[in-house]
Amino acid sequence: MRRRMTITIGAAVLALAVSAPAVADPGQPGPGLPASDGTGTLQADSQQSGSDHSGSGHSGFGRATLTGFASLPALTFVPGSEPSGSQLGTAPVNGVTPPFAGQPVQGFSGIVRRHDGTFDVLSDNGFGAKDNSADFLLRVHQVKPDFRHEKVSVLGGFNLSDPDRRVTWPLTRPDRKLTGADFDVESIVRTLDGTYWIGDEFGPFLLHFSSSGRLLEAPVPLPGVKAPENPSLNGEQPNLGRSKGFEGMARSVDGRRLYPLLEGTVTGDAAGTLRMNEFDLRRRAYTGKRWTYRLESPDNAIGDMIAVDRHRFLVIERDNLQGDAARTKRIYMVDTRHADLRKTLVADLLDLANPRGLGGFGETFRFPFQTIEDVVILDDRTLGVLDDNNFPSSAGRTPGKPDNNEFITVRLSRPLQADIRVYR
Repeated sequence: MRRRMTITIGAAVLALAVSAPAVADPGQPGPGLPASDGTGTLQADSQQSGSDHSGSGHSGFGRATLTGFASLPALTFVPGSEPSGSQLGTAPVNGVTPPFAGQPVQGFSGIVRRHDGTFDVLSDNGFGAKDNSADFLLRVHQVKPDFRHEKVSVLGGFNLSDPDRRVTWPLTRPDRKLTGADFDVESIVRTLDGTYWIGDEFGPFLLHFSSSGRLLEAPVPLPGVKAPENPSLNGEQPNLGRSKGFEGMARSVDGRRLYPLLEGTVTGDAAGTLRMNEFDLRRRAYTGKRWTYRLESPDNAIGDMIAVDRHRFLVIERDNLQGDAARTKRIYMVDTRHADLRKTLVADLLDLANPRGLGGFGETFRFPFQTIEDVVILDDRTLGVLDDNNFPSSAGRTPGKPDNNEFITVRLSRPLQADIRVYR
């Protein structure tokens, strides 16, 4: 991921062009997919494991189409907020000179649909590292895209804090407002009781917040995995890369479990493999079930994930490049009935059809940002996708100019056959 923020209040409500088709029983497999044995045991099929990139075959998707484009200017700040960016120096970055007079509305690294045309979006840890983000307040923003006028409005939001001292180690601020030096928050879900679970990369930890951003429980560590920023290392060697914790996290469609996905490979695991774990919300404990997501290249990373039904999830996979150099910005579908998660390409974000020329772009639309970290299912054939603009560092859209926060909608070539609870 100075002045008062200019907020454009969009009059249009998020409207979708298609209605959802009838959805099969979510407990049943989709077309061409293997069945579960009914006990939760995975039935891996070695004949069908690995990736399906062809866009055809048992579960293939063709070219997706851009159906909506909206943008929030990079130089958007929270009204009346504290200064930030004091550890970035004073040299211009992509034409923007730090420090800043306010808190930037930036770095969208997670999204929750509110079903009223608005969305909660999570800003990440600030300016890219623990050492330079102590004056960045962790925050959830409420935004509303206006695709008719191609703008995004910021309607408000809330900061994350720990007034009840659930965190047992020292925090950056005495008022216990949480900052980018305390946690690197990268994924968010809302549970059925209206509270939020957020995935952190420094622990990695699971963090449980109230609907107003108050930490409700002690951070939950992932057993056997520690990043270099973990406060409980005590001389122990970390086995996960810096800020490579829970980049993606999905909630099960029945609301009972979380599925956090690491961004980095745990020491000893095969290069380019990522662990996805299952967390039981009723027991507040990991179940011991684990799957492996295989990156197309060990240099790639994941950006976000969301449940499609009981067994299937969408995952954003990206390279670390931007602009014309970008080569991999994709959305895959994976299936937990295979221990080594089987992947099917759903949408290539660098090759979207754009017949209406949305955003002022040509017939082919590219989403060429270094970090793309938000995906939400809007209906059975439509996804919402947002970038993390890493303000002010990334310049994937226009060289030398900080990226805006863009919100696009993408119509898939065929239905997901998702559990209707995902988008209703």
